[in-house]
Amino acid sequence: MFYFIKKYPVSLLIILAVIYLSFFKPPSTDLDKIPDFDKVVHVCMYLGMSGMLWLEFLRAHKYADTPIWHAWVGALLCPILFSGTVELLQQYCTTYRSGDWLDFAANSTGAVIASLIAHFLLRPRMLKRKN
Repeated sequence: MFYFIKKYPVSLLIILAVIYLSFFKPPSTDLDKIPDFDKVVHVCMYLGMSGMLWLEFLRAHKYADTPIWHAWVGALLCPILFSGTVELLQQYCTTYRSGDWLDFAANSTGAVIASLIAHFLLRPRMLKRKN
């Protein structure tokens, strides 16, 4: 447990923030009038979570021979499964939130975008600095 706290501190804080944002009752604002604004928020939340997981993975394992598939599982697959679980919990465990498949799709889109950016842009730059 302390290993993950030491290696991924910012990611863990972002995960806690996403959990909080997923289950608190949001106030109504003028932004509610913008169609599908919440989907943009979902993409941004999971883009930030997955992106930070990638960044901290690449930083923590730059000198180790850790296979890159570990990052794909931890920074893409886990956030997608996490978001599905959150949507199901919102549907069945809260009265003020509804689990929405479009929210799940937006969450998955954010994780995929972050993973593609990290793998194809960030990772080569970090590998270049290593050498």
